[in-house]
Amino acid sequence: MRSMSDTLARLAALRGTLRARPSQDNPDLVALDAFGSNPGALGGYIYLPSKRGKDMALVVVLHGCTQTAAGYDIGSGWSRLAEDYGFALLLPEQRRANNPNLCFNWFNPEDISRDHGEVFSIRRMIAKVVAEHGIDGARVRDRAFGRRRHGRSHARHLS
Repeated sequence: MRSMSDTLARLAALRGTLRARPSQDNPDLVALDAFGSNPGALGGYIYLPSKRGKDMALVVVLHGCTQTAAGYDIGSGWSRLAEDYGFALLLPEQRRANNPNLCFNWFNPEDISRDHGEVFSIRRMIAKVVAEHGIDGARVRDRAFGRRRHGRSHARHLS
């Protein structure tokens, strides 16, 4: 059996080689402010690649329950993909005041009806990003984490 001092010395030597746990802060994401009517009371973030082509695509990514937009991006790598492939990202974010578990409210009719609630907030975010950043409106795609119904419920009202 190794001594305590030997174990501590080995741990100290490893300290510089271990990856730090990512924080929930993601400096690559920019807060999306003043995007118009926000009946769903959502927040939002965008990522724009350093090399932006004409008529760039936009991918809308919804995080899962208990997650934040930044935390989901860090874990999933969406912004790295956007950088590598030249598309923009929109990451709407649920607020704890709307849902204590940070779930999007796909189960509330008032949040998934066209031009109401969270879906309308996301549509306003999309419109702002498309208008301000040279996005091809025909190349907007959505990706939702979690249950298929979640993505379908929101997606059918986003366009």
